[in-house]
Amino acid sequence: MRHFYPPRTMIVSVQQSRKGLLAVGALLAFMALLAGGAARHESVTVDEVAHISAGVSYLQKLDLRMNEEHPPLAKVLAAVPLVLQRVNADYSHISWTFSGNGFNEFLGEWVFGHWLIMRWNDPYSTVLWARVPMLMITLLLGLVLYFCGRQLGGVPGGLLCLSVYVSMPAFLAFGPLVVTDVVIALFWILAVWQLPILWRSPSRGQLIKLGLTLAGAFLSKFSSGLLFFVFIAMVLSLRWRGVPEQPTDKAARRAWRRRAWINMTKATLWAAVFVYVAYLVLSWNESTDSFSAIPHFPPSPAFRRLLMPVWLYLRGLILFAVSAGSRPTYILGHSYTHGVWFYFPTLFILKSPLAFLLLLLIAVTVAIFLKRISTEKPSAIPSGMELNWRAVWVSLVVFLTAAILNRLDISIRHLTIVLALLTLLLAPLPRMLQSVRSSNLRLSSAGNWITVGLAAASLAMAVWAYPNYFPFLNSLSMGHPGYLLVNDSNLDWNQSLPAAETFVRQHGLKQVLLDEYGFSEPGAYIPEAQIWNCQEPKPSDAGQWAVVSASNIADGHNCLWLMRYPHEALAGGSMYAIQLPQTIPAAGSLGGPPLPDAYRFFGGLPGIDVRPMFVNCIRDPQQLQPTLDRIQAMFVAASQKKK
Repeated sequence: MRHFYPPRTMIVSVQQSRKGLLAVGALLAFMALLAGGAARHESVTVDEVAHISAGVSYLQKLDLRMNEEHPPLAKVLAAVPLVLQRVNADYSHISWTFSGNGFNEFLGEWVFGHWLIMRWNDPYSTVLWARVPMLMITLLLGLVLYFCGRQLGGVPGGLLCLSVYVSMPAFLAFGPLVVTDVVIALFWILAVWQLPILWRSPSRGQLIKLGLTLAGAFLSKFSSGLLFFVFIAMVLSLRWRGVPEQPTDKAARRAWRRRAWINMTKATLWAAVFVYVAYLVLSWNESTDSFSAIPHFPPSPAFRRLLMPVWLYLRGLILFAVSAGSRPTYILGHSYTHGVWFYFPTLFILKSPLAFLLLLLIAVTVAIFLKRISTEKPSAIPSGMELNWRAVWVSLVVFLTAAILNRLDISIRHLTIVLALLTLLLAPLPRMLQSVRSSNLRLSSAGNWITVGLAAASLAMAVWAYPNYFPFLNSLSMGHPGYLLVNDSNLDWNQSLPAAETFVRQHGLKQVLLDEYGFSEPGAYIPEAQIWNCQEPKPSDAGQWAVVSASNIADGHNCLWLMRYPHEALAGGSMYAIQLPQTIPAAGSLGGPPLPDAYRFFGGLPGIDVRPMFVNCIRDPQQLQPTLDRIQAMFVAASQKKK
């Protein structure tokens, strides 16, 4: 009787895979503890106010009137545990009824969201449960990066990718939040990874799977339409430089290319079906009166209902395009009236862990070294994975180009796709270092140890920075305070109110002046807070403590004058507690607040401070319509002034 003994290489491979999965579990648990622990002690952020309540209304009312400028998937996922717990929402409230008319939801969604989170429910448990599904999505993205990385670089490559990912401050900060950025990163990676099947002979099931993935992307963020440009760029790149599986015969190559277009069309049609069904279900009870804006549109209720998903998606796409236009921005201590091309590259360099930047540099250096010493055409990519590798780096080029050319420069969270793709591009590094071994053993060994050391350093950095991942800046910031370098949610997104309340309690304050980076009523988190504008102090404010968002010191407001006085950084520099002088200096004087012509406002709006408007509507929702009328009158007056 013959016995079969598996080859030693097979045994080693299985053992390595088992150890790899144990390491994966440990790394994901590490991320869950850090990201979940940080989010557990953070207040609701600016966009979450609108997103959480919108998701709840989608499921409870099957009505998509709220937050149309973003597709519903992330909001729906976050709302599932809340709806299962029967979260309270008053749909007779004026903030809901007001938002059903045209562009009213741009104002009403914030009031409805504030009341749902802060008034009708407990804000702490509501926000916590809404963030649980988002944390799960973040961990799922890590798992996807590991398995994709393992196919490119073996178990070591997959673990390197995962180690970098779980310690990335951007993912630790924004991953658990009810926003769209990590969800779109997940579906982007999944879609890009499946693109190579288009050039092969995919089954119907594979095309449906790709269509479902594309639908997930389209239901996550409107900018996911860039995936079509990724496909076109892939087609062009294959004409420029082929891959081993590309047919050499001219006729066969033409058929091979035609097959990709046909399959992409089929996958897109499947995606359209899934998106249509999602919008049809979630808008089932929404009024179709908005079609009245189109002259002579057929009045048939059935016809309108069937077209409602298409109309809502197109309307959301238009709203997104309008809101994603050029906005004022701030970088490296300078304000700009529009986005600048170097915003995202600078942000990437400052807010990425230094270990990650060094790993990217090592990967590029080793790749160049291998190309120079090899007599044959070198390739660190496993056979059969060339198209996947091409899809990853081509999609990176497409997305990064769009980000740089676009003038909406706000936050590192808009680079989650870039960060995920760059992380995946590190996967071949261990394999490349193994290839160096044959020609230079010492260099290979040193490279391996440096790679392991940098991965460990990245993990250690994540522990060191806990729980303040929002204001994270690496050592390239040269010790400069964050408010002199970056803006918006790169520093503070109103998540640090609990830290401010801790400061208030420790100092036994009965009242604190609060200049927050947002437009919600802060009483649920800081009962002692009095909403304040650091540009307009009153004489009676003298000697008091003020807590100011770091995002308001040099950008959201113009309050650098405060930093002359005793101050203390809160939440890692997201906010600052400042003791005002016994006498407030005159505006425009040395050490005093700015003159009115030097004021700056939230969102870079010229001469318009929207915060008092929103707070006024939150406190008295009956002010929604009068406030909207004033805003419209202001825009009309501004447009006439330009003429």
